[in-house]
Amino acid sequence: MADYFIGPERENLHGHLSNKIPPALRIRSGDTVTFSTLEGDWRLERPAKPESSSGLFFPRKLPEDCGHALCGPIYIEGARPGMTLAAHLEKIVPSDWGWSRVGDGDLDHLRRIECQEGEYFLIWDLDKKRGTCRSHRGHQVAMSPFMGVLAVAPDSVEPVSTHPPGLHGANLDCRELIEGSTLYLPIFTEGALFSVGDGHAAQGDGESGCTAIECPMKEVRIRLEIQEGSFGSPVADTPGGWVAFGFSESLTDASYNALGNMALLMERLYGYEYREALSMCSVAVNLRITQIVNGIRGVHAILPKGSIFQ
Repeated sequence: MADYFIGPERENLHGHLSNKIPPALRIRSGDTVTFSTLEGDWRLERPAKPESSSGLFFPRKLPEDCGHALCGPIYIEGARPGMTLAAHLEKIVPSDWGWSRVGDGDLDHLRRIECQEGEYFLIWDLDKKRGTCRSHRGHQVAMSPFMGVLAVAPDSVEPVSTHPPGLHGANLDCRELIEGSTLYLPIFTEGALFSVGDGHAAQGDGESGCTAIECPMKEVRIRLEIQEGSFGSPVADTPGGWVAFGFSESLTDASYNALGNMALLMERLYGYEYREALSMCSVAVNLRITQIVNGIRGVHAILPKGSIFQ
C-alpha cells in the first residue's frame, strides 16, 4: 500500500463541502495519507493578542471558503454510493499552540449561556511531551488531540457548510475520535471525496462554551479503506468503545437518534433483534452530549469495550 502527504497549500484547501470539489489526491483503498492542517479558522500563526482578529490568516476565497479550513478532498478508487469509508486514525500530532474562545459563534447558543457581552479569548501553549495545554492566563488542562471535522462529500453539487454535522460526518466534534479510532462513514458520491480539518488539542463533552482548544496539526496519519455495505450513519470503533451518533436541532431528538443507531449497530455486532438491543442499551450504553454549539446538536452513544460478555 502507498503512503502520501497532503499539506495546507491552496490547491489542497477548501472551506465547504460538495461532490463537485476537484480531488487534491487520488488513492487506492488501503493507502495512507498524512495531513498537515491549519487550525479551523485558517490562522497561520499563534495569535499575538487574545482576540479573534489577531494573527496572520491564510487568504480565503469567499464565499466558498466561509467554513473550516479543510485538507483534501481525497478520491478513493472504487468508492461508490452505498459503500462505507473506514478512516483509520493512526496518528494525531498537534502543533505547539492553540486558542479557545467564548462569546462568539451561534447566536442562539450565546443567548442560552448568557454570554453576549463580547468574547473571552485564551491563547494556549501545547506541550506534547507532558501532554498538557497551558493558557496565557495560567490555566492547565490535559491534552487529548482529535480532529473536529472528518467528512465525505455529501450528495450535493451545491456548497454545503462545514459547520453542522450530518450523515456525511463533517463537524462531529467528538472527543472520542482520538488516535487509534476508526470512523466509518457512509459514501454518497463516487470516490467518497474525504476531507479533514479543525484540529482540537482538548475539549469537553458538549464543547459547551463555544470552541475546543483549536490548533493546527503537524501530522494526522489516516489509512482510508472502502468496505461493502453501510451502517447508514456515522459509526466509530474507538479505544473507549463503539460509538453511534445522533444529530438534530433538538437535543432530545439527537439523543433518540443516537440510541436508535446504537441499537442497530448492536444488532449487527451481536445478532440481537431490535428490542433485545434496546434492552442491552439500557444496561450497557452511555449517552453523552457531543456538542451543543453547531446549530445541529450532537449526541453520541458509547458501548464501552468489554461491557457485554459473550
